[in-house]
Amino acid sequence: MKNTAGTEAAKRAAGEAAAAEVDEGDVVGLGTGSTAAHAIRDLGNRVAEGLDIEGVATSYQSRALAKEVDIPLLSLSDVARVDLAIDGADQAALGTNALVKGGGAAHAREKVVASAADRFLVVADDSKLAEPLEHPVPVEVLPDALARVERAVRDAGGDPEPRAAERKDGPVITDNGNLVLDCDFGAVEEPASLARTLSETPGVVEHGLFVGMADAVFVGDDEGGATRRSP
Repeated sequence: MKNTAGTEAAKRAAGEAAAAEVDEGDVVGLGTGSTAAHAIRDLGNRVAEGLDIEGVATSYQSRALAKEVDIPLLSLSDVARVDLAIDGADQAALGTNALVKGGGAAHAREKVVASAADRFLVVADDSKLAEPLEHPVPVEVLPDALARVERAVRDAGGDPEPRAAERKDGPVITDNGNLVLDCDFGAVEEPASLARTLSETPGVVEHGLFVGMADAVFVGDDEGGATRRSP
């Protein structure tokens, strides 16, 4: 479930501010979503001007955009670490350094890349900030474990809803071939505890709670400025 609030000016400001952190020779994690896309396009412009970097895409979408703007790409399966990763968030709680991600159903690969990064930079507009988190948490699930995971989510106080595709009948299928549950837990006062519960549930491939991972959050505003915030 995407959070689609926020203006393009704010998204562009945040994305370009984070992209400015990329240096010559870096391996860069390329996130998924409309705000991260601005960072990818900005990096593509710098590559055209001579910047030597390599990208690691987190989804089919980010890979296609990186190819479009001629950023050289490495395969995720071949990369043990990246210098920095730039990605968006559906919601961010700076006080607990916790994010909800997965509106684009790419959170499993996004988390692999973020965890491999020396620095994980989050890009967002101020509509994405909340204390505490309250956005439904995406959970990627093995298809055969759907009913079991739905029951576990309810036992943990959540309301799971299978994510339906928008332009075809049936569910959303991730790049990994799995299903997605959007799980509404209301206000998430203890994101680290909920993250552990979901991670320990058999059948869960990955969930969209990113706790203690962000090194900085670049928040764009409607005037085209961006502020670097420390979680």
